[in-house]
This record gives sequence, structure tokens and C-alpha cells, in this order.
Amino acid sequence: MTVQQKIQRILKVSGKTQTELAQMLQVSFVTLNSWVNGKSLPRKIAQAKIDLLYQEYTGVKEVTDSELLVKKQRVAELKKQFPHPLQYIVQRQDLYETFVLELTYHTNSIEGSTFTEPEVRAVIFDNVTIPDKTVVEHQEAKNHQAALGNLMQWLTQHKKPKQITEDWIKKIHSILMNGIRSDAGMYRRHGVRIVGSHVPTTNYLKIDDRMYTFGQDLQHSSEEDIVMHMAKTHAQFEQIHPFSDGNGRVGRLLMHAQALQYGLPPVLIKQEKKQAYYTYLQRAQLEEKYIFLESFIYDALLESYALLQNG
Repeated sequence: MTVQQKIQRILKVSGKTQTELAQMLQVSFVTLNSWVNGKSLPRKIAQAKIDLLYQEYTGVKEVTDSELLVKKQRVAELKKQFPHPLQYIVQRQDLYETFVLELTYHTNSIEGSTFTEPEVRAVIFDNVTIPDKTVVEHQEAKNHQAALGNLMQWLTQHKKPKQITEDWIKKIHSILMNGIRSDAGMYRRHGVRIVGSHVPTTNYLKIDDRMYTFGQDLQHSSEEDIVMHMAKTHAQFEQIHPFSDGNGRVGRLLMHAQALQYGLPPVLIKQEKKQAYYTYLQRAQLEEKYIFLESFIYDALLESYALLQNG
């Protein structure tokens, strides 16, 4: 693949503008535009930066044990700095709103929402109606805000890790799909496939049994790293695909709950890394190679720690 093709691919999968990408590469818009149109080639240092961004956004990067260890150590250091992120978030209104905005905007964007971040802010905090946007998009934003609020309130009521049950998962789904689907909070009763994926989903006749087993698997063993556990259970939940719609958002809310229970911040997966997220998730599901998804979750935790530090 040529440098020109890599740049074009980065722009496509990340949703970034040429101006934004130029800033990331520390070059002018004119220079980047020249690369995009094949009129010139970047120098080796710039090519190396482009290669790294290409790997990051498309999910083709290999992950080594040493790289993963560096991320683990960084998260461990930040965990000492912010030992109780949930309390820190809920006690500060400005920080709480920042997390609600970021998590709501990115999770819905991953699922196809066309709202910009300022539009999400206006909808969930100022109850503004955005012209030329669907009723469903407005409801999705408000519902995710409500689901996050319910999740954080539920967790603050329990000092020790609370068992996440099927009923809790169904309740979160019912909040997310309130006013959108008539089967909110209920498992699907039909076959479904994940668009753009070769991962087979659970037969709807077996969902009750699979979700019962999943509930048992969800309980974290102290012998296993919590982030690895989150990677495995997230891959498992998304492959079961228990609901007709909203599985991705429920699965990410589930990861937030797991992380917050064990003294970590929410898992902030940004929409510009959607392609990498899906690539690593599929590798976990089809090949049982979890190190890529685990590494990606560490990156998402570091995104949240950045919000805590800036707050």
C-alpha cells in the first residue's frame, strides 16, 4: 500500500479532516493535501508517523507483551493517582457532564449517529431539538445519558463489587431502547447477523442458556487481570448478541460497570478508532486472541484518565 493510500484510508476510517490530520502530523494543510493528491511524498520521519497512525486506526498493528506491559504499568500508576474514579466523577458536576458527553457521543457515533459532539451536548444538557436530525437520534442520546446515570448511581450504592446479573443487563437495555423499540429489555426471538462481520451469533433459541452461562463467566476471578477479563467477556457478550438492537452500546456500558467496580475509569472508545475496535473484537471472537482487544481497552482507559487529569 502506498503512502497516499494509507493517508486516504486514515482519513476515511477516522473521520478526521485533512486539517485535523495535518495537525496530528505537525505539517501544514498544503503539505498534507499534496501527499493526499500524490503530488509529493513525505520524508521518512513523516512516513513513520503515518504508518503508526495507519496501524492505530485500522487495527493492523501487532501487539507485543512488552508493549502491553508498558500500558499496564501506566494504568497502574494512574490508578494510584485516582484510586476512586467513580467517586471523583460523581462528586464533580463538570467532570460528570464531561464523561456523560464523551461516552454518549462516541458510543452512538460508533453505531451510526450523525450528531456532532456539540449537538449531543445541546440535546442532553439543554434539551434542544436539532433540525434535520431524526427523532431516534435524539432519543438515543437522551437514553444513553439516562443509562449512564443509572449505572453510576447503582455502583455508588455498593461499596464492594456488586454482581452484575441478567436482570441488570436487561434493565440497562430497556433504558437504552426506551421509546425506540417495543422489545426493550427483552432478548431477541429471531436470528440476526452482525453487519460487516463473519462472527456467527448465538441461535435465538439458545440465548437464555447462553446468557445464564455468561452471567457466571462475568464474575471476575482475582487470579485473572481485570482488563483481560473485560476483553474476554466483552467479546463473548457481543457474539451472543442477545438483543435485537443496542448490543454494542450495552456491551460498552457493561465494560464501564466492570471497570468502575475495580477502581478504573470508564472505557472511552472513540469513534475514530471504530475500525480498529471491530478488528480486535473480531480477532478475539474468531481466533481467541485477546491481547489485541486487551491492549485496545488499556488505550481506552488512558483516554478516560486524560479526562480526569484535565478535569
